[in-house]
Amino acid sequence: MASPPNGAAAAAASAAGGAPPVDKEVDFANYFCTYAYLYHQKEMLCDRVRMDAYHSAVFRNPHHFRGKVVLDVGTGSGILAIWSAQAGARKVYAVEATNVAEHARELVRANGVADIVEVIQGTMEDIVLPEKVDVIISEWMGYYLLRESMFDSVICARDRWLNPGGVMYPSHARMWLAPIRSGLGDKKMEDFEHAMNDWNLFVEDTQAYYGVNMNALTKAYRAEHEKFYLKSSIWNNLHPNQLIGQPAVVKEMDCLTATVEEIREVRAQVTLPINQDRTRLAALAGWFDVHFRGSKQNPAVEEVELNTAPDENGGTHWGQQVFLMTPSPRVNEGDSINVSFSMVRSKENHRLMDMDITYELNEASGRKLPAVATKIFLE
Repeated sequence: MASPPNGAAAAAASAAGGAPPVDKEVDFANYFCTYAYLYHQKEMLCDRVRMDAYHSAVFRNPHHFRGKVVLDVGTGSGILAIWSAQAGARKVYAVEATNVAEHARELVRANGVADIVEVIQGTMEDIVLPEKVDVIISEWMGYYLLRESMFDSVICARDRWLNPGGVMYPSHARMWLAPIRSGLGDKKMEDFEHAMNDWNLFVEDTQAYYGVNMNALTKAYRAEHEKFYLKSSIWNNLHPNQLIGQPAVVKEMDCLTATVEEIREVRAQVTLPINQDRTRLAALAGWFDVHFRGSKQNPAVEEVELNTAPDENGGTHWGQQVFLMTPSPRVNEGDSINVSFSMVRSKENHRLMDMDITYELNEASGRKLPAVATKIFLE
């Protein structure tokens, strides 16, 4: 998750799609300002998988950078802009909406590339570059790839400033879904039941001591806590041995041609074969990978992948998103799960996602269990 470059692209796309217009000041307060803090930048800079992938992509493909003009969208600390200059770029425009731009300028000077890298504080739609660019580099990915809607700004930059034949870094992206076993569901159910028991005691005490019946709010309180504990996605760094079946791709993107309309709503139907015996489908897990391939006209010499799949070494700061399945059916090797998947932007906050998942268990014996539908909030 890079430091965001702007909210204007998202606002314009939202308005174009008929959604309520985005208040840029509210968007800045709720989202952008968090990236202005160095502790947040440090968290991303300490992610070795992230850092190694971008570093390898740039320095193993110097022909994409040598003598070229580069645009870094959401530069944050400025590290991608600095690497681009070190790889031989003629000019690098590093766009950043927040005050971390001052820190980026300081790092650019300290690393001796101030004559190449120009840090521009402003929004991607508002800034005007003096020339077109040959490369757009950005670390725009949010949780489960599309949370935060930052890719809107990258699309805006591409459509305004990328030369014909230019390349995107990264160039391609995929979203994955897989069945897993986990104790998270039991823990969340326990927390939910504890919260409801505490509420019931509160209702009794308020009636007994103050003569006010609060029970009229029990339904709303239950719904609020169901959403928080049972219907919200959970960040986790899973171990590969928690996967109980074959992962499937639910979305593929070519960053050179993808549109805002294409990513505003993601729909897929996949079948997930189970490959473990006598276990329980506790949840589905989602993650992403991105690739640095260049383009057909200007391919990478060495393709690099950044993968956020479950990793026995601990993975990335993105982790995986866990979507609890309630109830959690028993499954065996040879069974399969048919999943209908839908992810759309929240009407309340365009940077968050609402998901509808329907799953149906097909047992190896041929018996089908009734389909179960659930709503998940990626917040």
